[in-house]
Amino acid sequence: MGESGIRDDPRSRRPFSGSAETATRLGAALAFLWLFLVGVKALESGISTFGDDFVDQVFSSVTNPVAGLAAGVLATVLVQSSSVTTSTIVGLVGAGVLPVETAVPMVMGANIGTTITNTLASLGHVRQGAYFERAFAAATVHDYFNLLAVAVLLPLEIVFGLVSRIARGLAGIVGGLIPSAGTGDSPIKTAVKAPVEALMDVVGDLGWQSAEGAILLTGGILLIFMSLWGMTRQMKIVMSGRIESAINGILARGAGAAALLAGLVMTVAVQSSSITTSILVPLVAAGVLTLDNAFPITLGANVGTTVTALLASMATESPDALVIALAHVTFNVLGILIFYPYPTLRRIPIELARRTGRAVVQRKSIVAVYVIGTFIVVPLSILLMA
Repeated sequence: MGESGIRDDPRSRRPFSGSAETATRLGAALAFLWLFLVGVKALESGISTFGDDFVDQVFSSVTNPVAGLAAGVLATVLVQSSSVTTSTIVGLVGAGVLPVETAVPMVMGANIGTTITNTLASLGHVRQGAYFERAFAAATVHDYFNLLAVAVLLPLEIVFGLVSRIARGLAGIVGGLIPSAGTGDSPIKTAVKAPVEALMDVVGDLGWQSAEGAILLTGGILLIFMSLWGMTRQMKIVMSGRIESAINGILARGAGAAALLAGLVMTVAVQSSSITTSILVPLVAAGVLTLDNAFPITLGANVGTTVTALLASMATESPDALVIALAHVTFNVLGILIFYPYPTLRRIPIELARRTGRAVVQRKSIVAVYVIGTFIVVPLSILLMA
């Protein structure tokens, strides 16, 4: 406290003004974005050094699309980020060691795996009865939508190659509009390749050529983790308060297309669908937001999270990296087009979520069965049987 007896406001001691702090954090987010692209490039280069035998061993368990789906679920549950999983998949496709057709089910699995975060977030209300019922419903509506989308689109992908065909068509249209996607040089690609090539030179000078692949692979994965964490943290602070204001604006106008767009924009801004959807859980639990109005925001977040894979494709040499990134977009957009415009179909994930919410309040053990079974036991069993 000062001499006047008035408590000092900590904000008055900040070294930056609000606008300067925002600019600094945005600059830091851009730096993390560059590190993210470097990480993807290092991952791609590291895998390429191991050769085809290594790749065959890594993917020997992924013998069919269903196994690929399970692998995508488990990988995302383990790292708690679909962005990390899809970025890694893009790097693998970019290195030419993972075909697009094999990668598409993995991306679908990543969409399912990422929903565990907001499901776990709902457990904070487990002792609050009606609050927990609404919270668990708000979390699992995301689960059910992704599970239903996979149930419809995975068979169509297996039989007709629907998602991959559309993604290849889109890649042919937008390939020239995304800097550095695919072949050719650009300032972005040069800025990304330079530090990776410098690291390779250092490894060579030290006489560690035999470990070059492992160093690049490990360093790439660590950079992807660290940069996505840093970028998400910076953008979350910048967007703090703005997300709640946007949701309040949606409530004033109703849901629908505006809610879809808001979910997309918010997720692109913070680079994490889990943040967007986890914010919705306590709002629905408190009755501030209805499940029907939260649902389209969740769908928009699903599309918004695909931007990370598109960014990752900018760091690769292969046009197929852009194809798999666009396959992620295609899957989420097709899911929305199938379920959301038609009231009868739209009600399916919402009603399943509501019934699950009522069930877990009556019997708490269902929570453990649901979470462990859906996200661990079932995908692990599929991989073991493949």
